[in-house]
Amino acid sequence: MTGLFIGSHLSTSGGWSGLLERSHDEGGTAFAFFPRSPYGKRSKSLAPEGAGEFGLRLREESYGPIVVHAPYVYNLAGKDPAKRAFAIAALEEDLRLLAPIREAGQETYLNIHPGSHVGQGADTGLRLISEGLNRVFDTLGDVPDAGRVPILLETMAGKGTECGRDFGELAAIIDGVDDKSQVGVTFDTCHVFDAGYDLLGDYEGVMRELDGTVGLDLVRAIHVNDSLFGLGSHKDRHANIGEGELGIPFFTTLVNDPRMARLPMILETKEPTATTHRDEITLLRGLTR
Repeated sequence: MTGLFIGSHLSTSGGWSGLLERSHDEGGTAFAFFPRSPYGKRSKSLAPEGAGEFGLRLREESYGPIVVHAPYVYNLAGKDPAKRAFAIAALEEDLRLLAPIREAGQETYLNIHPGSHVGQGADTGLRLISEGLNRVFDTLGDVPDAGRVPILLETMAGKGTECGRDFGELAAIIDGVDDKSQVGVTFDTCHVFDAGYDLLGDYEGVMRELDGTVGLDLVRAIHVNDSLFGLGSHKDRHANIGEGELGIPFFTTLVNDPRMARLPMILETKEPTATTHRDEITLLRGLTR
């Protein structure tokens, strides 16, 4: 199997053209970026008026789906109503910024960490996330269908009071969303392993559970990360590919699984050298049979 859609999380310095240049440099065919500052401020680099042309260029170059990553500060499950309102308003702005890319025909997703219930209990947190997503989608009623960018809920490692710590919690969030066509899942390899799913010893068992709980058809993207601490650690510490507890045997299985290898794969590993991500992309492509 060949032709992986793969890349890393890129800096937006230099705007839309800067993203493409960095992707070219690493030899990528997909990538991720923050639509605004990681701390939530509006981006000074990404102008709405350039988004459509950016989408056309990606299509012309046959890129795979782009997996934009929402800032970590969003918390749809938080106690503070003002913080939840900020997350809802910011997500709406992000989706409007990205809409012209998808209108140009370039598949685009917005990945979010579901949120943390901060002591309110998982059930309350999951409900608040669903309600928040419903409010976001309700405000986007004027966006044409061609520009509706789906939100992907990321699988989490289960540290602290994170929501989305297992497949059942993701399924519960999705169940509470009115427009299910607008939600999917990002499968983070490190997070799933850290959450206690044995991707090394029972890969097919994990896939069956994922399919039976969430549905493999709702998995739209993969964060490709090795795990520093390993199975059931709940630590969420990424390692570079082949340098953690998952190791090359797991990634060989992953890139040769036709159910997963068709999805955009995004590296979120450290980059100790200028060529680390380019080298990891080459490594993963070289594992395909």
